[in-house]
Amino acid sequence: MMEAPPLVSPTKTPPLRSASSLLFLRKHSLNCRRPSRSFAVRASAATDSVVTLLDYGAGNVRSVRNAIRRLGFKVRDVQTPKDILNANRLIFPGVGAFAAAMDVLSKNGLAEALCEYIENDRPFLGICLGLQLLFESSEEKGQVSGLGLIPGVVGRFDSSNGVRVPHIGWNALQIKKDSSILDDVGAHHVYFVHSYRAMPSDENKEWVSSTCNYGDNFIASVRRGNVHAVQFHPEKSGGKIAFALSHVGLSILRRFLYPNSPLEKKPTEGKGSKLAKRVIACLDVRTNDKGDLVVTKGDQYDVREHTKENEVRELGKPVELAGQYYTDGADEVSFLNITGFRDFPLGDLPMLKVLRYASENVFVPLTVGGGIRDFTDATGRHYSSLEVASEYFRCGADKISIGSDAVYAAEEYLRTGVKSGKSSLEQISRVYGNQAVVVSIDPRRVYVKNQNDVKFKTIRVTNPGPNDEEYAWYQCTVSGGREGRPIGAYELAKAVEELGAGEILLNCIDCDGQGKGFDIDLVKLISDAVTIPVIASSGAGAVEHFSEVFTKTNASAALAAGIFHRKEVPIRSVKEHLLKEGIEVRI
Repeated sequence: MMEAPPLVSPTKTPPLRSASSLLFLRKHSLNCRRPSRSFAVRASAATDSVVTLLDYGAGNVRSVRNAIRRLGFKVRDVQTPKDILNANRLIFPGVGAFAAAMDVLSKNGLAEALCEYIENDRPFLGICLGLQLLFESSEEKGQVSGLGLIPGVVGRFDSSNGVRVPHIGWNALQIKKDSSILDDVGAHHVYFVHSYRAMPSDENKEWVSSTCNYGDNFIASVRRGNVHAVQFHPEKSGGKIAFALSHVGLSILRRFLYPNSPLEKKPTEGKGSKLAKRVIACLDVRTNDKGDLVVTKGDQYDVREHTKENEVRELGKPVELAGQYYTDGADEVSFLNITGFRDFPLGDLPMLKVLRYASENVFVPLTVGGGIRDFTDATGRHYSSLEVASEYFRCGADKISIGSDAVYAAEEYLRTGVKSGKSSLEQISRVYGNQAVVVSIDPRRVYVKNQNDVKFKTIRVTNPGPNDEEYAWYQCTVSGGREGRPIGAYELAKAVEELGAGEILLNCIDCDGQGKGFDIDLVKLISDAVTIPVIASSGAGAVEHFSEVFTKTNASAALAAGIFHRKEVPIRSVKEHLLKEGIEVRI
């Protein structure tokens, strides 16, 4: 049984308005000193079980909704500024670009109401961009003014410090003061995905409740009175903790929604000290010969059984397997749609239903790929790739993965030297941020006798080719590996980083389904070539393969499918092995 939401008992704190806040209000012709008659604020006795959600229409907030409902609350969406001022508790899960968010808030009159609500010390939780917007300004796309409630400028991570940008993955917090909502986190990892951050200073130190180290110590959370904000995503920070609360991330939301909880306020023990290496479970999803959506796994991209019937290899149902991998400790779950589904109206695409159902119980990041491009359905309705991606985000995806379309965009960019801004990669990253876009590369090894035999980047391979060739280049493919393209994996990786990709999923057709380990030569080549995170994929068959790829390359994550589906190697075993090898992982 869900416990009833308690009364909110605001603590007395100094006025939250700062000089920078007043500067913002003057610049934007806003007046937040007192509510106007039309903005009548009702008493903040939170006797109802409703959470007001400020969703301005960008990115995935479905997981936040699901987490709120999981904790026994109903969700009411903000439609007008009055909805903010009448809220008993307000959550702002901001995602996307700083400038775009401020533009929406200002044009709709929401910025003024938001300032008024926060300055009155009302229960507020900002998430990710919902934290950043509280600061004076951001350097994202030029200097853009924020709400100005907290002193400081939001700037981009400095990749010259040796860190990969975006900051994607599970990192540890350093608690600086009592924050109440972080009481159950201790040294456990929480999930971050962002390229910009605010830095602690003497001017904002009274706000800072925790920091995180990634090149530098940046602000991970703030708290003043009933006002909280976190840079990480609690709704995606699911993970087991020691006692009554079953999920680290949900415990944070629960502490905010139930501030008078009788649970013991004592940090639990954890092992987190820095950014962890990620272990990702991948589900290749397609229809079987009966039309049912199933999880399959290829052998060098061949997903059919070698039998007389030549049927699709079936390894389970996608939603059930995703839930199992979440329970087993997967750091992310990736769905790869390997069926076209091009005859469906966008709203009826089977993968959308998979995402909706999976996101109800899976509180780690979900990535979906396959078929994210412009298409026309059977009714003649045309959809842009941006529309397709937007629908995936609304249905629960945190990141989308682009394959063939990114290859074509990179080829055009390398040919012309011009960023058209029209490719799916560029459009989606511009609207949702590069941290939301993964480019999936499907190369196969091509051996050559000499380094100068081709115009593409070649490397000396560890294992010589069939004719004792010492060198190879990696030819990129499209259409599920069926068509080779005149571009190498090295050239493609460099190009898509410039076009706006935030992460690379690096497959290898030669290693797929072989169980002999990742292509270390390939992973090292690409992870050394770019400054964005690289996910190693294809070939895992034993726990030792994961430690090998993490110790010999700069991969940020490793992905596997078949060994998890067939229960040959449990996710837990992989993580226990990595810990023994001194490699930090989330447990």
